[in-house]
Amino acid sequence: MDGGMGQWVTAAGALALVLGLLWLVARLARRGGLAMAGPRRMRVVEVTPIDSRRRAVILRVDGREALVVTGGPQDSFLGWLPPPP
Repeated sequence: MDGGMGQWVTAAGALALVLGLLWLVARLARRGGLAMAGPRRMRVVEVTPIDSRRRAVILRVDGREALVVTGGPQDSFLGWLPPPP
């Protein structure tokens, strides 16, 4: 290896090391809960398979729950669920 090729190998190795460290820090931040910017407005409450392609999904959005069917030719919003008693 001449000097020019050795510099490229060193640069590629340094880049791989930096990218690996960034990936590790991002993974640890997500696991530790540091990556969230603020409170989430939407989350999945429950998922129930209907058949091999479709699923019924209950989403909680701003304190209200919605029923959505996903899969098949298109997704469908079926409506807001009444609050629990």
